[in-house]
Amino acid sequence: MQIQDLPYPDPGVPDARSGPRFLWWLGRNQLGGQFRSLAWGLLHFVSVSALPFCVGFAVQAVVDRSGNRLALTGGLLVLCGAGIAVGDTFLHRAAVTNWITAAARVQQLLARQAAHLGSALTRRVAAGEVVAVSTGDVEKIGWFVEALSRFLAAALTIVIACVGLYLYEPALGVVVAVGVPVLAVSVLPLLPRATRRADVQREKAGRATELASDTVAGLRVLRGIGGEELFLDRYRRASQEVRHAAVRSARMWAVISAIQVLMPGLLLIAVVWYGVHLARQGRITVGELVTVYSAVMIMSYPLRHFEEIAMAYSFSRPSARRAARVLSLERVTDTGGTRAAEVPGGDLFDPDTGLLAPSGLLTAVVCGDPDAAGRLAERLGGHPAEAGTSVLLDGVPLDELPLDSARTAVLVQDKDPVLLSGSLRELLDVPASGAVGAEEALAAAQCGDVLVALAQGSLGAEDPMDARITERGRSLSGGQRQRLALARSLITDPEVLVLDEPTSAVDSHTEARIADGVREVRTGRTTVVLTSSPLLLDHADRVVLVHEGKAVAVGTHRDLLRREPRYRVVVTRETEDETASRADLDGEQGSLRGELDHDGAPLRGASDDGEAPRRGASDNGEASLRGVSDNGEAPLRDALGDGDDLDDEAALRSALEEIEESA
Repeated sequence: MQIQDLPYPDPGVPDARSGPRFLWWLGRNQLGGQFRSLAWGLLHFVSVSALPFCVGFAVQAVVDRSGNRLALTGGLLVLCGAGIAVGDTFLHRAAVTNWITAAARVQQLLARQAAHLGSALTRRVAAGEVVAVSTGDVEKIGWFVEALSRFLAAALTIVIACVGLYLYEPALGVVVAVGVPVLAVSVLPLLPRATRRADVQREKAGRATELASDTVAGLRVLRGIGGEELFLDRYRRASQEVRHAAVRSARMWAVISAIQVLMPGLLLIAVVWYGVHLARQGRITVGELVTVYSAVMIMSYPLRHFEEIAMAYSFSRPSARRAARVLSLERVTDTGGTRAAEVPGGDLFDPDTGLLAPSGLLTAVVCGDPDAAGRLAERLGGHPAEAGTSVLLDGVPLDELPLDSARTAVLVQDKDPVLLSGSLRELLDVPASGAVGAEEALAAAQCGDVLVALAQGSLGAEDPMDARITERGRSLSGGQRQRLALARSLITDPEVLVLDEPTSAVDSHTEARIADGVREVRTGRTTVVLTSSPLLLDHADRVVLVHEGKAVAVGTHRDLLRREPRYRVVVTRETEDETASRADLDGEQGSLRGELDHDGAPLRGASDDGEAPRRGASDNGEASLRGVSDNGEAPLRDALGDGDDLDDEAALRSALEEIEESA
């Protein structure tokens, strides 16, 4: 795989059981690039290691006054130089290719997993951790994959050099062959501690990233409540913890680097001392001594790759563990489904709650718990993050349909929709039936002022559809983002559209117009709106109250307001005390009316003898219950006849009127 061939047609199925297993899987899936890098690395390192032999041959040729051998040595030096240049060039090219392709494969896997899990991903893994995995961790994983082939080339080169030295000069070759492995393993006791410190640093950096992303996402809210300084202090403390952890980790790696410099120096001193001793005894020539000395000097270059691979593994292991954790997450339902791909149409029914959304109607759902409403909205879309009974669309379980078919049949817009960066035209370019155009959807969602704001904020955009939207629409207000998301949902024109609090950040006047627009655009289609807004509820064909996970009341908005106290608590924010007071007032009013009826004079109707109705004029025009008679001569006492019960009657009526006024 070359860089120009990216992305991968299929990144594969990763081994996400652990971080090391994931790294091993990643390396196995890039064997071609690893072998190319290994081959060019061997050419480069072997050419470098051959230089001391050439120098030794040249020195000995000068000592022996042999011009032919000196010329031959010069040719070998030129050949080694060419090998170094070509090998280094293509080693760098192959190594960078391995790095980028490995990082791209991991990013593709993470993107596929995010699309596969949907909203369930951020419920199981913090958003900041997902960001950290897809950015910094991906680079560290790519670093290890790239460094692995260079380390193998360096290790093979050291073995070849040690064997060559032993064959060239056995006495000094034995010293080098014994000393080099000691150099390689001298830092091993320090690696576990360095790795632990690196893990701590990575964890603290991940938490700081999470805090930073959460702060940026909620910056508008923080400014509204004056909480910027509080979160700034929290991030400052988290940043200082990362700094202290990084310093502790750097100290350990500094010790390892110092050992990597010290040990080759000690080996070089030992080789020179022993070589001089052998040369004085005449057992080796000057050229051989120079060759061994130069070889030990040059060997420190490939030995540095032992330190690099140790660092790369210690930094990439926690990154790979986090990536494997994300990639190991599974949905509770099979996205492939057990039924053939189809898009059913009909009534939407949730067996868990008993909620029924008849086909072609606008159904509003009132739920006192916002979290429960969010879970209900997700379940209505099929393939939810939590296990449960499948929702039925025209009797077909959505969880048994392929995920693509379920998403085509039922579209769910959650309470915090995401706007991707790009132009407005690109934002609204979504799979759709074509029945609803962009202009119609934008008009229904009342996006006129949003288009004006986007056009003003985008220089050179004559058409508002070409205006740029920043990341997650941060330049727009919450209500503007909601309206653009609603327009995008309306354009798709699905068989069933589920909207979770689509107007929670919109003012009441705009909300009323949106309710009319949604009702008009969705005529003949099934629409479910989870809301507690009276304006939206009043436009619904039917309203369902879900209480404690069950649909307990169905009717119109006005009907439920009148007869369902639990509905009033959610919609009108009426407290339990107010509900109890209302019930007491209704009971007292009913008892007073019953008492009046018992006295023989109904409040609304004629008296027993039919002579004087309680409300209105009497048949002969002489008296009225409220006011004087037509001729102005007979007071209320005369209209009641004998008047013996006037005081009791007046007291009862006065109390009744006070109750009615307070109610």
